[in-house]
Amino acid sequence: MLFAKNSTTLPALSDSTSVADISVIKGDNPLIWPLLSLLQTSNKSWKVHHLASELQNKGLMQDLDEDQQKALFKRNFLLMNALFELQAMLLPQHWLQVKAMEIQIFRIIPRNLDSSLREDDALREYYLNWINYDTCPNIIQEMLESFWNRYEDYIGTNPNLMHKGQALAVFELDMNATDREVRRQWRKLALKWHPDRPDGNAAQFRKVCEAWQALREKY
Repeated sequence: MLFAKNSTTLPALSDSTSVADISVIKGDNPLIWPLLSLLQTSNKSWKVHHLASELQNKGLMQDLDEDQQKALFKRNFLLMNALFELQAMLLPQHWLQVKAMEIQIFRIIPRNLDSSLREDDALREYYLNWINYDTCPNIIQEMLESFWNRYEDYIGTNPNLMHKGQALAVFELDMNATDREVRRQWRKLALKWHPDRPDGNAAQFRKVCEAWQALREKY
């Protein structure tokens, strides 16, 4: 069962991959941003497989394994990972409910926010840990690179035109910026300018994505 209610029924970790190995993976899950578009522009509650179908229709997802059962699991892992990342990014202004069959952004934060978050602690911990994807780090990195390339084509970015200094200027950082500062500023600006946010701007969002693509290879 892919979406178990407690950690004891989730799939086992891969014996061939260590936590240290996974630490070399850089970059955000690019599915965060098209998911934000789908959720932000719709008032309905989504099911995870409907989100997957929409992303596939946009050319942003592909089969991830020859074995269809494994492909389904990996697709759902990527989606749930992106959703839990986005949930944290939207707080405290908005609440993203992350249930496999009920996924929706709410403007009103639950009164019992701590309790709502605790309900999903096991799932959140599981899906935010890349070691549970059950493959080696370089394969995960290649997969994310492939997704980023498709997403760049989808939104029309051109990361090859920007060097490190220009990219840091877009992020309002200097040459001494740390990896943590770059990542924090990337998420802040991408969320601010995402075109489906209330004050978003498509051109600024593309520019921030280009800067991130230039910088994430260097940090």
